[in-house]
Amino acid sequence: MEFRRIEHLPPYVFGLVNDRKLAARRAGDDIVDLGFGNPDIPSPPRVVEKLIEAARNPRNHRYSASRGLPNLRKAVADRYMRRFGVELDPETEVINTIGAKEGLAHLMWTLVQPGDAAIVPDPSYPIHIYAPVLAGADIRKAPVTPEEDYFEVVEDIFRNSWPRPRVMIVSFPHNPTTVCVDLAFFQRLVDFARENEVFLVHDFAYADVSFDGYVPPSILQVPGAKEVAVELYTLTKGHSMAGWRVGFVVGNAEAVAALGKLKSYLDYGTFQPIQIASIIALNEEDEYVTEVNEIYRRRRDTLMEGLDRAGWKVEPPKGTMFVWAPIPDPYAHMGSLEFSFHLLEHAKVAVSPGIGFGDAGEGFVRFALVENEHRIGQATRNIRRALSDL
Repeated sequence: MEFRRIEHLPPYVFGLVNDRKLAARRAGDDIVDLGFGNPDIPSPPRVVEKLIEAARNPRNHRYSASRGLPNLRKAVADRYMRRFGVELDPETEVINTIGAKEGLAHLMWTLVQPGDAAIVPDPSYPIHIYAPVLAGADIRKAPVTPEEDYFEVVEDIFRNSWPRPRVMIVSFPHNPTTVCVDLAFFQRLVDFARENEVFLVHDFAYADVSFDGYVPPSILQVPGAKEVAVELYTLTKGHSMAGWRVGFVVGNAEAVAALGKLKSYLDYGTFQPIQIASIIALNEEDEYVTEVNEIYRRRRDTLMEGLDRAGWKVEPPKGTMFVWAPIPDPYAHMGSLEFSFHLLEHAKVAVSPGIGFGDAGEGFVRFALVENEHRIGQATRNIRRALSDL
């Protein structure tokens, strides 16, 4: 039997590291897992209590609305006004999705088809590459590096592509490289999109995780952005609600309506008690978001200090819950996958190999800040012993 679409999906590189990690743990090794970016910080207690209360009400056990409850969509709009000064119409410019990955994947079904092209970042969170691929589109990979102006990179790719890309996916602060941009970047991008009839999709997964005074801008803060752009916002990171799968697509009303029409055939929305509890998260937990951000900052600082003591020089990130680290020169010949295996075996630390995020990720590994400061300190001490030649 031949199956469709999945033949375009490569072997999942992260699974290779995960298999070895599990084998090491079964053998009795104490592995500090800084690989998979799975937030470990508890969800807001008041939100959990609201979930329990709502789940006990049988009326909430029925089908919900695939677009999201009206009060949930209003809560997102209110959050955007408080946080970014962006006005959104909850009826036409906001839709609830079952996490950002579902939202992006199904949005691509409405935006591209075979014969179309999309510009995607490289390295990249895998769904940014494979959402358009699974919709049948060709992709043009745009390298993300701290050294290059990303606008100039994507502009050059657009001008030298045929067919001209119809969609451009961006995501800042960027996973995995942690590259950040300012509002002026988004202004240039929106102007370019309006001039060249390109639709912009900004995955704003790390809107609420930033450090050292940096405040990530929303693309919708740019005047006219709603004509050519949507943004994906989620409760996964800032509110530490990863398993709840609560995301949103906001912005361009036509794209929101198209996604809503498609989703009406595919799902009945997130379990209603989750939606009800998420209203509390959006309306009442801004302070909790600040507390979560501070936890990530302390973890980042602990990791950076430990790596520095180990002789591994890494640029501290200003956003995301990750650290993107170039492989030290004495180990560069290994490549990112073998170096990840090396850290797992000799330092008892799991990291993500850069090659898993695309060809441009080779030469790097990604640390996720998903363990407490004590465990991160343990990891860096182990790394220091394992890389004693640095």
